[in-house]
Order: sequence, then C-alpha cells, then structure tokens
Amino acid sequence: MREEILQYIWKFQCYNHSDLQCTNGERLSIILPGVHNANQGPDFIEAKIRINDTVWAGNVELHINSSQWNLHKHSADINYNNIILHVVWNHDVEIKDANGNDLPTLELKNRVSKLLLEKYEQLMQSANFIPCEKMEINVSGLALTAWKQRLAAERLLLKSENIFKILQQTNYHWEETFWWMIAANFGLKVKCEMFRKIAQSLPQHLLAKHKNSIIQIEALLFGQSGLLEKDFVEKYPAMLKKEYEFYRKKYKLQPADGELFFLRMRPANFPTIRLAQLAMLIHHSEHLFSKIKETGSVNELKTMFTAEANDYWHYHYIFDEESDFKIKRLGKQMIENILINTIVPIVFCYGLHHDDEFYKEKAIKWLEEISPEKNSITKGFEQLGYSNKNAFDSQAFIQLKNHYCNDKLCLECAIGNSLLKK
Repeated sequence: MREEILQYIWKFQCYNHSDLQCTNGERLSIILPGVHNANQGPDFIEAKIRINDTVWAGNVELHINSSQWNLHKHSADINYNNIILHVVWNHDVEIKDANGNDLPTLELKNRVSKLLLEKYEQLMQSANFIPCEKMEINVSGLALTAWKQRLAAERLLLKSENIFKILQQTNYHWEETFWWMIAANFGLKVKCEMFRKIAQSLPQHLLAKHKNSIIQIEALLFGQSGLLEKDFVEKYPAMLKKEYEFYRKKYKLQPADGELFFLRMRPANFPTIRLAQLAMLIHHSEHLFSKIKETGSVNELKTMFTAEANDYWHYHYIFDEESDFKIKRLGKQMIENILINTIVPIVFCYGLHHDDEFYKEKAIKWLEEISPEKNSITKGFEQLGYSNKNAFDSQAFIQLKNHYCNDKLCLECAIGNSLLKK
C-alpha cells in the first residue's frame, strides 16, 4: 500500500461505507471527507464527521499504519491539534492525541475493492508508452475535452513561468523578451541556447537602428555568433566581416559565448540559414510583439513570419560554398513551430501578467487553429486511438505524457481516475 493511493481512496471515498465504525467500536459516518491539503499539516482539512450522535468538524490525517502517528511525532505538533479522525490502512496500535485522549481511528484495509488495488498496481508496474494503454478506457468525450483543456492550460502556465524569468532579466520589456524568445526558437532545440545568447548580446534597440539594412543586420548576427572569424574567398561574407568589425568596435560588442555546430543536421536547418532568415524578419519588422498581440487570426500571424533569406543564401547553405539554387524561406512547419512555442505562450503570459482574459483566450483559440504537432509523443497517442486534430490537442498530449504518464501520476489524471473508479 502506498500513501498516495490511500489519499486517493479517502478523497474520492472509494471504500465500503456500510456499518462504518471506529476501531474502538463507536459508530462513524462521514459527512465531509475534507479538502486535500497540499501544504504543511494534516492531509485533509475542513472535514466533518459524526461519531455516535456527536458531529465533529476539523482535520483528517492519513497513515499506512497507525503507529506512524507516533513515529512522526504528531502529538507534539500544534498543526495536528485539531485532528478529528485518523484514517489508516492498517491499525497496529492505539493512538493518543496531545491531550492524552484516544484518537478516533478508521481502518480501511478490509473495506477497499481488491480490483481497485489491482488496477492501481497494474498502472504502477506498467512499462508501456502510457501506463493505461493495455486497459479498457471509457472516458466520455466531454470529460476528455475538459481534461485536455486543463492540460493545455497547464502547459501554457509552465511556459509562462519561464517567460516571467526572462521578463525579470529584461526589466519587463516585452519587445526585448520577445526578441530573446524568437531568436531562441529559430535555433530550435539543438541551438536554442546559443541563439538566445546572440539575441542577448544584441539589444533590440540596437538592431532597430540598423533594421533598414539587411547587410548590417546580418553582419551583427553572424558576427556575434562567431561565424565571421575566418578569412573568406567570396565578396559577400568578406563584406559582412568588414561591416561587423566596424560595429563591433563602435558598440564595443562581445561575441556570444559558445559555438554553432553543423554536424548531423539537415542543410535547411543550418545555423547560417536560420540566422539569415532571422535577419530578414528583423529587417521587415518593427515593434513585432505589439503587432502580434493585436493580431486577430492565425493566417495573419503566418504572413508575418514568411521570412525569406536574401539572394546570397538562395545559392548557399554556408559561406564560401556555392550550392544549387533553392529559395531559403521559412517553411510551414517552422512557422507553426514558432507560433506554438513562442507566439502563443508569450501572448498567454501577457494576459496572465495583466489579468486579461482576452489575451489568454486568444492564445488558446490560436492553438485550436494551428495544425497538430507530429512527434513521437503525438504519434504514440494517435496509435492508441486518440484524436490529434490541432496544436491544442498535441500540446495537451505532450503535457500529459511528460508530466503525468512518465511519472505515473495516474491518480491525478482524469483518465486514470476513470479507470480506478469504474
């Protein structure tokens, strides 16, 4: 028996209530089991019970064995002075409260369905993609939708926590925060930290001074990335290097600490191409975050991010090595990646910060209009028959897998709950 399943059993009252008695034989009935307490102190607060003909209001403490009360020295802790019931799986010793009185105790081990315990143990021992995938799941469409809404909101709240950390670093400058985030997103998972460092080394107000010149923007971005340090054969990179050396001295710039790698990645995702596309986005944008938060539709957002690298890059993937002609514009998948991982979270965070439901609801609505993500997690849920029709679904599934299924928090999951209650 684990304490978390005992708490679940008490929270949802999943035990036989007939002829309920305390261990000393007194009649017992549960009026209110109480509210689960996530803070220090008793497991459940604001409970109400009846012992014989007397109604008691107070708190409930749970243990596997009664003796754990003494082991944890609860009688000497003022937080446990108002315990009206001690709920245990196994009653192995009589307990006295701080005043020396017998503590009313309810033993549950002979009142809980063996099937519930077997299902729980099956979930805990599962090594499958998700613990419940081999079990018969019967969750109503309405309940599943509500659960996905909560999961998607949880994921946005987690992302907002990270955004608030960046906001503190930028002194709550939303445009600067957005610049750091969008740059990191262009770096994708492999290079996001280095791209963020590049953004941090080039304040948004400095880039704004040069936004009308794509050459100057590229020179600053490539220079701060460390990609202009060698001698070049071609005129274009040599020109960028010369431009960068001038502005490096003028602004006393310190290149970003780190290195960009090209190994084991598709040419379209080379850091040179992503930096060139990022440069063009800066070149064509002004007060981008302000425009984004006032934008109405996903299609308008997508139009804002149709960045296409300048002509040099249509014939190159890296400096000094010519390749076949190919226009280097941001693809549909990359744009939607930016919408899901940068645009939606920062607009949601903006609404959270200003306590404005309009922006939070807009962010969630955008998720419902964006194509679903395709990765190992979403594919896993699709194979189990779950519908993944938009980014709202895929974000919910990622949250479910990473923060519930992987840690086997089935007791906190709506799907796991439905299995155990059935």
